[in-house]
Amino acid sequence: MSLFRRRKSADDDPTPETAALAAAEADDAASGPATGAAADASAEAVTTSAVDRSAGPFDATEVELPDGRLPLGALRLAGREGMELRFEIEESTQRVIAVTVGIAGSTVQLQVFAAPRTFGVWDEIRAEIATAVTAQGGAADEVPGPFGPELLCRLPVRTEDGRTAHQPTRFAGVDGPRWFLRAVFAGPAAHDTAAAAPLEEVVRGVVVVRGEEAMAPRELLPLALPEMAPVGQEPAAADAPAAGEDDLKPFERGPEITEVR
Repeated sequence: MSLFRRRKSADDDPTPETAALAAAEADDAASGPATGAAADASAEAVTTSAVDRSAGPFDATEVELPDGRLPLGALRLAGREGMELRFEIEESTQRVIAVTVGIAGSTVQLQVFAAPRTFGVWDEIRAEIATAVTAQGGAADEVPGPFGPELLCRLPVRTEDGRTAHQPTRFAGVDGPRWFLRAVFAGPAAHDTAAAAPLEEVVRGVVVVRGEEAMAPRELLPLALPEMAPVGQEPAAADAPAAGEDDLKPFERGPEITEVR
């Protein structure tokens, strides 16, 4: 049975993945989506990091649907034992803007964006995130990772007693066909290989449902809360989980919904 909890206050204690979300969006707010000549110039400036996606993450065209993954709008996730889902909701629009997966004290926050058909955006976005993090008093180092080049950052966060501390956070990105998946690891998974392994498997198992509609580069693909079956009724087999950016504002967040499996 799943337990849902809604946090209505925007003044709840901050989480590392919330700080990561604010840092990652800072560059988008500053620059906005590239269009026209600016987009063409960006295409020439970006060198896409080639990533082997044969083991995932997958595009919806690369798998047979339904496949038992949990449908969450533009993302489909495979369930895992002990997995917790938390949904970041934009307070002004009530839209879901991020999905955070928690396992054994670590988290990975997932967002998926529209991307150009002919080139990837992670190399450019990675540089912008590093700039945003350092400008707000953090540190960012580029390191190799299982999904290609990543950023290992130390993000400023507020402690319970009001002091500022620095939270290790790891940014990974995957360029797919007309989409870009961003994964932000926090907790032990940000710096410990063993702790990161189960969450990396979650990212590997993601299926992105891009859709055919035209969207501006970097526009957030729509996410959705999981549909709940009526009390006493099992969820449909197709929907059941598989077995088994402004300034950096780390203290602000909207309501959340948590599903504990």
